[in-house]
Amino acid sequence: MDRRTKNLVQRLKKNDIAIIDHDDIDEVAANSIIDIRPQAVINAQPSITGRYHAKGALKILKAGIPILDQVGEEIFASVKEGVLLEIRDNKVFWGSRLIAAGEWLTLETVQDKLREANVNSRIELESFVENTLEYAKKEKDILLGNLQVPQLRINILNRHVLLVVRGSSYKEDLRTISAYIQEEQPVLIGVDGGADALLEFGLKPDIIVGDMDSVSDEALKSGAEIIVHAYPDKSAPGMERIEGMGIKAEIFPMPGTSEDMAMMLAWEYGASLIVAVGTHSNMVDF
Repeated sequence: MDRRTKNLVQRLKKNDIAIIDHDDIDEVAANSIIDIRPQAVINAQPSITGRYHAKGALKILKAGIPILDQVGEEIFASVKEGVLLEIRDNKVFWGSRLIAAGEWLTLETVQDKLREANVNSRIELESFVENTLEYAKKEKDILLGNLQVPQLRINILNRHVLLVVRGSSYKEDLRTISAYIQEEQPVLIGVDGGADALLEFGLKPDIIVGDMDSVSDEALKSGAEIIVHAYPDKSAPGMERIEGMGIKAEIFPMPGTSEDMAMMLAWEYGASLIVAVGTHSNMVDF
C-alpha cells in the first residue's frame, strides 16, 4: 500500500492486493501494475473521474485485474502493509474487522466515464493551456538566463543522445529502435525510472537524471553519472537518498520537469541529435 503508485510498484509482488490513492489512473501506472499481476487493486480514489481520457483503469480491467474503487483514504490509517486482507462482495476485511467498502469498477462504467470525458476535455484543455502560460511567465527569466549546468564526465558533443522515460509505450518504442541503438551507440540518459527501462533491455545508462524517487537502487549502482533535479533555489530532496547510498552526484537547478532537464543537459553539451522515448506528449500525460 502506498499513496504514490510509482513507489508501490517497486515493492508490489504478484498476487498481492495493491492499495493505491490514485484518481484518474494513467497508462504508465496501469502498465506498471499489470506487469506485476496483483490479485486486485483497491483504490481510495475514483480510478476514472470523467474529467479527461485517463485510460489506465480500462487497461487494468482488460488485463483481468479487478478494481475496488473509491474506498476512501481512511483505509491507509486502518491497515498496515503486509497483513492478510479478505475482500467479500464490495467490503474489505482485516480478520473480522471491516476496514473499508467501495464499488467494483466495471468496463461499462469506465466506458461511460470516457464518453463523459469527451464533453469535459475542452474545459480541462483550457485550464491546461492557462496553467502552461502562467508557468511560462513565471519561469521565462530563469530559462532565458544562465543555467548552472553540472559538469559531465561523458562526452556528448556531436553525439546522438537517447533519452528514456518510463512512459506509455516505452517498451514498444525501445524495441522499434533497437537496431538504431546498436548501430549509433547513443549516449543513454535514463530519466528516473527510465534508467530501469534501459536495464530491462540490457542497456546500461550512461547518465541518470531526475528527482530520484522512482529509480531502483540497482540502477543507481550501475555506474552511471547521477544528476539530481534541483529547484531553482538549489534545494534537491533527491540528494538525501543518493548521499545515503554513498553515491556521488551533481545537482542541476532548473524549473520544469526532469524530462526538460535531461533535454536541456543534452542540448547544452552539444548533442547532434536528441531522441526521446516514453516522454510526456499530451495533456493526459501531464
